[in-house]
Amino acid sequence: MMLDKQPLEAAIETDRFVLRPLRKSDKGLIEMNSADLRVARNTRTIPHPLPPGAIDAFVDRALDDERTEDMWAIDGTHVGGCEVMGLIGLEEMDRGQSQISFWVAPPHWNNGIASAAVAALLEANPQGADTVFAEVFQDNPASARVLTNCGFEYLGDAETFSVARGANMATWTYLKKLNDHKDAGKKQKQA
Repeated sequence: MMLDKQPLEAAIETDRFVLRPLRKSDKGLIEMNSADLRVARNTRTIPHPLPPGAIDAFVDRALDDERTEDMWAIDGTHVGGCEVMGLIGLEEMDRGQSQISFWVAPPHWNNGIASAAVAALLEANPQGADTVFAEVFQDNPASARVLTNCGFEYLGDAETFSVARGANMATWTYLKKLNDHKDAGKKQKQA
């Protein structure tokens, strides 16, 4: 099924950072942060070590009109912070559903950045989703806490492949219903 892709939404501002669409100039910081094994091992798709050109290809896909996932940088420069503290993405699925994914660079761990980014993206609901899904590896309870802090409900256990680990890993799957925010997100897309 081919979903109609809209241009990336405008930036989402918070007191601590701005969620903004990626730009080509982000490649260096994304590469530096995602090359860290602590980041890569907690994602499904980041290889470790990073092969040459992997981040170039990733950013190019994120900027492509035919992309399958909308991606934002967590940018703290407006408050004197780092330009790319992490990334957060939404993959649009069918039937009004999206899947959220995120990572935060280790220097920004344990200070609420991930929870604030997830909450801001859910509040904005740029894809107009009725339901948002998420999954985290079972050996990553910090990311599970981010989801539960943002109102996600546990659905069950599953398994997915981790490129960095080269193995299938046990996951926890979560769901959040956004019915109250559905109309706001769709109105933003139409504007």
